[in-house]
Amino acid sequence: MAQPAADKLRLGLADIGALLAPLPGRTAAATRITVACTLTVLVTSIYGTPEAAISAYIIFFINRADRTTSIIMSAAALVLISLVIALVMWLADLSVDDPMLRVACMAVLSAAMLFLTSASKLRPIGAIVAMIIGFGLDELGLVPGGEAATRGLLYALLMVAIPIGVNIVVNLLIGPSPRRLATDRLGHCLRVAARCLRGTADHSGNAQALHAALHDGVQPVAGWLRLARVEGTVNAQDLRALQQAMASTMAILLAVDVAQRAGAPMPAATAAPIADTLDEMARMLDAGGYPVEIGPPASLADHLAPVQQTVVRELVAAINGYADAGAAAPPAPAAESGKGAENGTGHGGFLNADAFTNPDHVRYALKTTGAAMFCYLLYQQLNWPGIHTCFITCYLVSLGTMAETVEKLSLRLAGCMIGAAIGTAAIVYVVPGLSSVGGLMLLVFAGTWVSAWVAQGSPRIAYAGFQIAFAFYLCVVQGPAPGFDLTIARDRVIGVMLGNLVVYLVFTRVWPISIAGRIGPALAGLVGQWQALIDTPQPAARRQHAATALALHGTITQDLILAHYEPASVGPAPEWVDSHRERLARLDAISAPIFLLAERFPGDPALAQRLNRLRADGPPLHAAPPAETMPADLHDIEARQALLAIIDHQLDASHADALDTASPSSIHAQT
Repeated sequence: MAQPAADKLRLGLADIGALLAPLPGRTAAATRITVACTLTVLVTSIYGTPEAAISAYIIFFINRADRTTSIIMSAAALVLISLVIALVMWLADLSVDDPMLRVACMAVLSAAMLFLTSASKLRPIGAIVAMIIGFGLDELGLVPGGEAATRGLLYALLMVAIPIGVNIVVNLLIGPSPRRLATDRLGHCLRVAARCLRGTADHSGNAQALHAALHDGVQPVAGWLRLARVEGTVNAQDLRALQQAMASTMAILLAVDVAQRAGAPMPAATAAPIADTLDEMARMLDAGGYPVEIGPPASLADHLAPVQQTVVRELVAAINGYADAGAAAPPAPAAESGKGAENGTGHGGFLNADAFTNPDHVRYALKTTGAAMFCYLLYQQLNWPGIHTCFITCYLVSLGTMAETVEKLSLRLAGCMIGAAIGTAAIVYVVPGLSSVGGLMLLVFAGTWVSAWVAQGSPRIAYAGFQIAFAFYLCVVQGPAPGFDLTIARDRVIGVMLGNLVVYLVFTRVWPISIAGRIGPALAGLVGQWQALIDTPQPAARRQHAATALALHGTITQDLILAHYEPASVGPAPEWVDSHRERLARLDAISAPIFLLAERFPGDPALAQRLNRLRADGPPLHAAPPAETMPADLHDIEARQALLAIIDHQLDASHADALDTASPSSIHAQT
C-alpha cells in the first residue's frame, strides 16, 4: 500500500497537491465557513465595530463539521465570554487608572484562563477567551476612563458576539445534521470497500483511500450519532441500527484490508456481487436511510483459498447483519476512546484527571502568557500600536509540545506570507475598484474560501489555512469600508510574524516538552486495545475496540512524524523514533488478520502470543497454542493457519517492509 501523503515525514509538491485534493464534505465545510465569515464582515461593517478582522477569524475556531456542535460551542462561548467581560468590567474600577495594576490583572487572568485551556474541556475556545481578556484590558489603557472604558469593553464583547451569532444562524440554515454526516461517511466507506474489491486500475489510490477509511473514516460516526440523539433527528431504534451499521462498516473495511494484504484478489465472480451490494447499500445511506435485509449469498465463499473464504464469510456476515438494531452494543466509555485516554482527557468532569498533578498545564499557561505580555510591552514601549497583532497571535498559535511548535511554525509562516501576499495584491489591484461594501464582501468571500479549503484538510496543512485567513483579513478588512492603507497591512503582518517568532522562541527554550512522552504510553494503550478485542466475545464490542485502536494508530503516526522536528537536545534519538515507527507499522500490518481471527476464534491464545511480541522488544515467541484451542472443523483449521501465517509473515518482515504498511504477502495460498 502506498503511504498516504498525510503520513509522510517530508512533503513534496505532489504530496501537498494530494492534501489539497477534494475530500467528502470538504467543499460544504469550506463554503459554510466562508458564508459565516463574509456575513460577519458585513455585520461589523454595518455597525462599525472595531477589530472586524478578528471577528471574522473567530469563525474558524467555533465552526465544526456538524451544526449541533457548532451551535452548542457558539452558545457556550458567548455565555463564557459574557462572564469574562463582566469580570473585566469589575476589575476596571481597580485598574483603569493604574497601568501597572492593569498589566498585572492582564497577566494573572490570562495565565488562569490558559491553565483551564490546557487542563479542562475549555480547550477549543479557552485561548480565544484569554485573548479577549487581554484585548479588553488593553482597551482600558486607550481611553481616559469611565464611560469610554465601558464602551471599549462592550466593543470587545461585540467582537466575539457578532461572529457567534452569525455562526449560529448559518449553521441553523445550512449546517449539516449529525445524522446526515454519519450516513454520508458510512456510505463513503462502503464505496471505498467496493472499489478495492473490484481491483480497479488505480490500485495505489484505492489502497490510500482504504487506509484513510480505516484510520479516520468510521471513528467520527459514533460522536455524530450521539449528537443526532441529542438533536432529536434519530429515534432509539434508528440509533441502535446506525450504531450497528458503524460496527459492520468497520468489519467490512478490515476484511477488505486482509484481502488487499494477502496479495490475492478475489475472483471477479465472487467480488463483483459483493461490491455491487456495497454500492447499493451506500446509495441507501446517501438517501438518509440504512439497508436492512440485504446481502449476498454465503455460497460465494465456495472453492476459494482459506483466507479468501474467511474474508468472504466475514463480508457476508457483516452485510447480512449490517443494521441489525438488536446486535448493537452500548457506546464505549469515554476513557477508552483513543486520544482522550492517553492525555488524561477521558475524565468525566470538567477538569482533566491530571489537572493538578501534571506541571505541563501550568507551564503552558505561563509560557503563553509570558510570550503575549512580552509582545504587549514591546509594542507599547516602541509606541507602535500597528503591530498589536503580535499580542493576539500569541494566544492563537501556542501549542503544547516542542515538536508541534516547530512543525507548525513553518506552516504559520508560510500561511502568513501567502495570506499577506494575497491581501496586499488585493489592496493594490482589487480594492481601488470597489465602490461599496458589496464588493468588499465578494473579495472576502473569495479569500476566505481559499483559506477555508486549506484549513479543512489534513492536520499537516490545516494550520497554514488558518494563517492565510488571519493575514488576509488583517490586510483587507481595515474598517467598515474598503481600505487602501498598505501601512496598516504591513504593520499587522509584521505583528503576526513577530508573534509567531516569539512563541517559537519561548516554547523551544523555556520548559521544552518533548512529544516522546506521550508516544510510549499511547503505543502501549494501542496494544492493549487489540488485546481487549481478542478477549471480547461480543462482536459489536470487538468492532468498537477496532475503531478505537485504528483512531489511536492515526494519532501515534502523526506524533511520530512530529518527533522528527525536535532537536536532539530535547527530542528522542532517531533510533528510538524508527523503532517505534517499526512497531507501529507491524501492528498496523497485522491488525486486520487479528480482527478476522478474533471474529472466528475469540480468545485465541495464539493471537495474544503474537501480539505480545509488539508489547516489548523481547525475543519472538513461537510457541504453539494448546491443542484444546484448535478448531475441530478442517476448513476452520486451514483458515486459522493461513491467517496466522500472514501475521507471522508481517511480524518477521524486514525493517523496511514494516514501514511500508501494506506490502502484500503471498501466504494466501497456504491450505
